Formats: sequence, C-alpha cells, structure tokens
Amino acid sequence: MSIDKETVLKTAKLARFKIDDDKVELYTKELSKIIDVIDTLKSANTDNVAPMTNVNEESTPTRKDEVTDGDCTDKIFKNAPKEKFEYFLVPKVIE
Repeated sequence: MSIDKETVLKTAKLARFKIDDDKVELYTKELSKIIDVIDTLKSANTDNVAPMTNVNEESTPTRKDEVTDGDCTDKIFKNAPKEKFEYFLVPKVIE
C-alpha cells in the first residue's frame, strides 16, 4: 500500500501539523515505507504463537494488604501547626 500526497496532507491537517511543501514528498515516501513494514508483519504466520501480555515472563511479587502503621494519629498530628477533631486546620485560601 502506498500513501499519496493528499493522504499525507489530510493526516497532517487532522493532526494539526504544519508541513512545509518541500517536505510532503519526503513524508509520503517515509509513511509508505512504514505501511509496507506493517503489511509485512501482518503476513507473518502466528498460528502457533501464544498471545503475550508482557515480554517479561516473571510475575510481580505481591504482598498482603494489611494495615501496619495504623492507630498513630497522635504521632501524625504532633507535627501539625493546628488540628481539631483529628483534622488538619489550614488557613482559608478561597473567599
């Protein structure tokens, strides 16, 4: 499949790219080469190839979702300039 100048200009307009007139021919050739590579990849036989979700076969180790540092509000609010009912008090910034 080859890309023509009109397709390049239309695609550039849709993508809001400004292309100089002297570069249209270059982009036409380059995009045609890219489409040719994609067509080559499409023709590859993948019948006996299992789908992949990741190139790395290792799985990510997981941990239990347990609270390990809870019930320490007194330590947290110790550094707060102002606190009331276990909430941080901050100056009003919107009128």
